[in-house]
Amino acid sequence: MSNLLAVPFKKTYQVDVAGAARNYLLENGETHPDAVKKDLQQWQEMRQKIVGLQTHSNRINECLSYHAQLTSILAKFPVDIGLDIAYAPAFSPSVVPITLRNLMFEQAGVVFNLGSLYTQLAASEDRSNVDGIKRAAAYYQNASGTFSYLGKAVLPNFSVPLGQEDSPTDLSDSFIQALEYLSLAQAQECFWQKAKLDNLKNGLVAKLAAATMHFYKKSITSILEASPPIKHVFPSEWLAHMEAKQYHFEAVAQYRKSREELENSRYGFEIAYLTQAHAAVKKGHDIARRGKVLAAVQSDIQSFLDTVKKDLNRAERDNDLIYHHDVPTGSSLPLIQQAAVAQATVPKELANPNILVPSQAMLFSELMGWGAREAINIYNDRKKNLIQEELLGPAKESKNAAEQLLQRLSLPASLEALQRPVGLPPSFLKKAEEVRMENGPAKIEATIEDLYRLSRQNHKILNEAMDILDQEASEDESTRDSIHIDRLPSHEANAHLVDKERRYRTILEQAATGDETIRTKWDQWERNITELTWDESDLEASIPSSTKQTQSGETEKHARSLRILLESLNDLYSDRENLIKRAESLAEADDIQPRIVKAASGFERLAEMHPAMFEDVSDDELAKYDKFIQWMKKLDVKQEEILESIKVSENESYLQSRKESETVKEREQALLSLDLSYHKYKEIIHNLEEGINFYNGLITILLQFKEACHQWCTERKQEIHSLSRSMRSLNIGGESDSSRLDRDPPSQKKILVTDLNSSDWESVPFGTVPGRKA
Repeated sequence: MSNLLAVPFKKTYQVDVAGAARNYLLENGETHPDAVKKDLQQWQEMRQKIVGLQTHSNRINECLSYHAQLTSILAKFPVDIGLDIAYAPAFSPSVVPITLRNLMFEQAGVVFNLGSLYTQLAASEDRSNVDGIKRAAAYYQNASGTFSYLGKAVLPNFSVPLGQEDSPTDLSDSFIQALEYLSLAQAQECFWQKAKLDNLKNGLVAKLAAATMHFYKKSITSILEASPPIKHVFPSEWLAHMEAKQYHFEAVAQYRKSREELENSRYGFEIAYLTQAHAAVKKGHDIARRGKVLAAVQSDIQSFLDTVKKDLNRAERDNDLIYHHDVPTGSSLPLIQQAAVAQATVPKELANPNILVPSQAMLFSELMGWGAREAINIYNDRKKNLIQEELLGPAKESKNAAEQLLQRLSLPASLEALQRPVGLPPSFLKKAEEVRMENGPAKIEATIEDLYRLSRQNHKILNEAMDILDQEASEDESTRDSIHIDRLPSHEANAHLVDKERRYRTILEQAATGDETIRTKWDQWERNITELTWDESDLEASIPSSTKQTQSGETEKHARSLRILLESLNDLYSDRENLIKRAESLAEADDIQPRIVKAASGFERLAEMHPAMFEDVSDDELAKYDKFIQWMKKLDVKQEEILESIKVSENESYLQSRKESETVKEREQALLSLDLSYHKYKEIIHNLEEGINFYNGLITILLQFKEACHQWCTERKQEIHSLSRSMRSLNIGGESDSSRLDRDPPSQKKILVTDLNSSDWESVPFGTVPGRKA
C-alpha cells in the first residue's frame, strides 16, 4: 500500500458543447456552424473523453490534447457561449456541483484533472525498485508543474461572475499552491527514498530529507494561512498526513545527521541530533495516530520511532560510560542544509500546445479569433458613439440653443409679421403641415397611453417577482413548523433580492413623476398644438392681419441685415447636416477588419489575444474622424458669431428703428405662439420617445430579476426536498422517521438536523448542514 497521496479528480458531467457552440455561431458568428460541423463534433468527442477519467498513462495525452484544443477554442469564442459547465469539488464528488457559464472554468478543470492524474499515476507506481521510484518522482514533478501552470497561467484569466454565490474553492490560488508543494514534497520524498536505497552518505540523505520536510511545511502553510480559509476544503486526514510527514522528515534529517556525527566520532552532537529527531518523530507519531492517516504512514513512523529510541538509548549509554562528551543544546545546533532535487516540471505540451497539435490542426482554425472579432465590434461601437457624441449630439444642442435665442427675440416672427401683413409665411405653413400630416394630437395621446401601459407592465412584472418571494417565504415558514431547518429564514436570505426590488421600485416612481410632467406639459399646450392641425384657411384666419406699414430706410436696412444673418444661420444648419452625412457615409464604408486581421497575424498565441491588444489600431483608425470634429467646432464658433450679431447689433437696431402699430404686434405674437407650439410639439414627442425606450429597456431587466427570484426560490425548494428525502432515508436509533414521528407527541415531532450522527452527514446535501458549504 502506498504511503503517498493522490489528488482525486474533479468530477464533471456530459454537456452539449457542440449545441451551445452552434447556437452561439448562429447568433453572433460570421461563419455558419455547418462550415465547422466537423470541428464541433470533434470538440464534443474530446469533451466526452474527460468525463469519468480513469488512472491510466494513456489518459495524459487525451487531457493534453483537449487542453491544446481549448487554447484554440478560447481564442475563437468568448468564455460565455451559453454553455453550463459543472464540476464538483475534488474532495466532495457527491455534492451538488458548481455550475458556471465559463470556458475558462472548463480549461481550469481539465488542467486540474491532469495534475490529479499525474499524482494518481505516481501513487500507483511500485516503489520497491529504482525504476518505479524514478517514474513516481517524474509523475509527481509533472503534477507539481501542472498545478503551477494552473495557478500562474490559467487561473489569472478565470473569474467567477458577480452575484455567483458558489465559487470553486479548490481552484483558489492557495489551494492550488498547496497541491503544487504537496506534489513537490512527494517527488522529493521519492528522491530521498532512492538515495536511501543507493546507500548514499548520511550527510546527503539528511539534506534530501530536510528539503522534503521543507516542501511539506510549505504545503501546510499554504493551507493554514490562506485567505479566505481553505482548511475546511481538505480532508482532515490529509492535513494530518502532511503534518506527520513534515515531522517525520524533520526527524529523518536529524537522525541522518546524527549518523554522520557518529561516523566523525562527535558523540555529543550525535546525542543532540538524536534528541531532536526523537522529539520530532514523536510529534509525527502522535499526529498520525490521532489523524487516522494511511496505515503505511503510521507503520513507517512507528518503525522509525522505535529505531530512534533504540539509537538514542545506545548513544546516551555509550557516552555516559565511555566517551563523556558534552551534549550541546538543540538551539545551538547548526541548521541542516537542504538539497532540493525535485523541481516543478511543466509538461512541454501544456506550456506550448502547438508541440502536440500544430496550428493548422487546431479546432476552428478558420474562424477569426474572438479577441480580433471583439476588437472589431468595439471599434464599430466607438465609431458609432463618436458620431453620436461628437457630431450628432453637439449639432442638435447647438441648433436648439440658437432656436431658443431666436424665440426669445421673437425671430423670425417679427420680420414675417412686418414683411407679410396677411396670410401665413411659408416657414410656418411647412411646420403646421408637418404636425397635420402626423396627426400630432392623436399621436401624442396614443404615445402617452403606450407610456402608461408600459409603466403598468413594469410594475406588474416587479409585483410578480415579489409574489414569488412571498410565496416561498410562506412555504419556508410552513416547513419550519414541521422540521427544523438550519438555514436563514426567507426574510433574511432574500435580503439581496428585496434590496434590488426597492431600487427598481424607486426608479419606477421617479419615472412616473417624469410621465406626469410630460402629461402636464401636453395639457398646457394641447390647444395650441391642435391649432397647427387646422386647415390652412382656418389657420390663416386665426392670425391677425395688419396693413402695410410704412418703413423707414433705417428699419428696412436693419431688417434686411437680420434676414441675411438668419439665412446664414440656416446655411450653417445645412453645413452641419452635410458634415454629419459625410461622416456617416465614411463610417458606413469604414471596415477595420483587414487591419485587425493583419495585426492579429503578428501575435504568437491566439489564446492570449484580447481586444485591448488592438487599441493602437483602433485609435489610429478613429483619427480619420478628427477632421469632422474640428469642422463641427468651427461651425459652432461661426454660429456664436452670427447669434451675437443678431442679438447685440442688428436686432436691437431694428427694434429701435421700426415703428409698428398694435395690430402688427398682435400678428407678431400670434406667429410667435404658433412657432412655439410647433417646438413644444417636437419637445413632447421627444420626451415620450425617451420614456418609451426607457420602459422597454427596464422590462428586460425586470424580467431577468423575476427569473432570478424564481431560480432562487427553486433552489430553496430543492434544498428542502433533498433534506426531506435524506431524512426519510435515515434510520435514527433503529427506527424509521415515520415510526418515530408516530411515537412522539405532536410537540416533539420536529426532527433536528443537529441530532444526526457524524456518520450521517454524507447523506445530507451541503448547504443544509451547519458549517458546511457547497
